[in-house]
Amino acid sequence: MNRNYIRGIKMEHAPQKDRYLKDLPIVKYLLREKELVFDEPVTFFVGENGTGKSTLLEAIAIAVGFNPEGGSKDFQFETHKTHSELYELITVIKGLKEKDGFFLRAESFYNTSTYIEENTSLKRYGNQSFHTLSHGEAFLSLIQNRFEGKGLYILDEPEAALSPQRLLTLLCEIHRFVKDDSQFIIATHSPILMAYPKARILLFSEEGIQAVAYRDTEHYKVMKQFMDNPERMLKYLMEEEEV
Repeated sequence: MNRNYIRGIKMEHAPQKDRYLKDLPIVKYLLREKELVFDEPVTFFVGENGTGKSTLLEAIAIAVGFNPEGGSKDFQFETHKTHSELYELITVIKGLKEKDGFFLRAESFYNTSTYIEENTSLKRYGNQSFHTLSHGEAFLSLIQNRFEGKGLYILDEPEAALSPQRLLTLLCEIHRFVKDDSQFIIATHSPILMAYPKARILLFSEEGIQAVAYRDTEHYKVMKQFMDNPERMLKYLMEEEEV
């Protein structure tokens, strides 16, 4: 039985204004297939840059009540309006009611950190300003101190500030919260994060959206080829560049 807080999304109306959305393959896919199901506690959005991963993630976050630039549902700030109309076109299929939640965006985390420092009690955030920490330390501090479990957590490229070792720490934190009845929807390029057991990996491409196995992702294949023989791959790439 699907016990997620977000069980899926539907899209029944096409974009009217936004040319980018009209031409986006994942929008055409959602209009054709009608429903995208989230049936695991952890779902990854993966694919090349520009395929719409963050656009859809943002739309889901806004549609369920999160601030477009990040934070919890009671955050109210806007530094620059950049979000698309997609959140108005999707219907979120809700399941259980979450007790906690947070939308973490790597690109606007500085703004979120400033809002936290100026408008909330730092007690929930480890009693320390995120501006006094490195980017990666602040990410992990937020997750380790602010996340409370039994929650819906939407993360947009959390690997942006994290070293490989810290990515392993993040994997452990995700697992800790999953065991405490939490759901994660994550847009990522990190093959380390994608390795989370039993995660649903959704590949965004020119064909739309399709579920893929971890070892079938381009991220895993390219990284493995490179790590198995970096000299050979670099030689091939650099010789090709000189041609």
